[in-house]
Amino acid sequence: MYIESIELKNYRNYDSLYMKFDKGTNILYGDNAQGKTNVLEAIYLCGTTKSHRGSKDRDMIRFLQDESHIRMLVNRDGVSHKIDMHLKKSKSKGIAIDGLPIKKARELFGIVNIVFFSPEDLNIIKNGPGERRRFLDLELCQLDKLYLADLSSYNHVVNQRNKLLKDLWIRPELRDTIEVWDEQMVRYGSKIIKAREKFVRELNDIIGEIHSNLTGHREDIRLLYEPNTPAEQFKTHLEHNREKDYKFKTTSIGPHRDDLCVNINNIDIRKYGSQGQQRTAALSLKLSEIYLVKKVIKDTPILLLDDVLSELDSNRQNYLLNSIRDIQTLITCTGLDEFVNNRFKINKVFKVVEGSVYHSN
Repeated sequence: MYIESIELKNYRNYDSLYMKFDKGTNILYGDNAQGKTNVLEAIYLCGTTKSHRGSKDRDMIRFLQDESHIRMLVNRDGVSHKIDMHLKKSKSKGIAIDGLPIKKARELFGIVNIVFFSPEDLNIIKNGPGERRRFLDLELCQLDKLYLADLSSYNHVVNQRNKLLKDLWIRPELRDTIEVWDEQMVRYGSKIIKAREKFVRELNDIIGEIHSNLTGHREDIRLLYEPNTPAEQFKTHLEHNREKDYKFKTTSIGPHRDDLCVNINNIDIRKYGSQGQQRTAALSLKLSEIYLVKKVIKDTPILLLDDVLSELDSNRQNYLLNSIRDIQTLITCTGLDEFVNNRFKINKVFKVVEGSVYHSN
């Protein structure tokens, strides 16, 4: 699969933009704060309905405008598909596939698979567990439509349960209704836990060789999924912690508190790893994500690299660039030196200047 083109209207710092991409490597270069990342964000948004930065729809609409439009053409198995997305300040986004509006975001998944790699991802190991849950969820949502539905339902239930816990001091007679929310939490949460367990097992089948090659066969890596509660004991643990939840007015048990442990040579590098180890492990995670997507969808995903190369040493740069030669890749950077030094084949170059994009070759 590959992206043929993208068209933006009133998106971020772009008044109007049309870009046609090559099937191979596409470079977007220019100074900082010119709009390079905004292009990648729009592509990711059009493929997943979410900003990789966690931005809200209204924040992505151009200043002083009421709505924004993105149109992306994706070629899959030789067939072009058109994805249209309207962002609105006061309403939920509108999405259409090949001219037909869709009601559920999960209907979009499967049209295009995208792996996004940014400098922030290099901190995924040393940051808090929320970052690692986000890594699991973003990829699982693309690979499994049912997971997306279960995760959305679970998050809604947790929010409603937390609201109830806060309301109980005013309306204590509502205490009996918490069992209704608990049943739904267990229903959706158990599916999330099992899906994450399976995903981490599949990553472990791939990541070992990648990380060993990256480190010159000096390190062995192992991912350990750390569920806040096992699926089989979720209901029991939720009931046991109910009084605690009443006291602190928040839900203390469930997959919204899961974590992912990364062990290198049997050492938890979240706590005891060097920055170099943490960054290499993060790179291994993202490369494993690419290989896993290939395995699942029997096709190559689209890779978006947002100013990552400048954060890596030459060995890791070379390994990354050699790993993506058969994948359509969009790379942002401030200059072309990294690619000249590595004699890396560039298929198309765009220069980005203050919200304008110029085709350079």
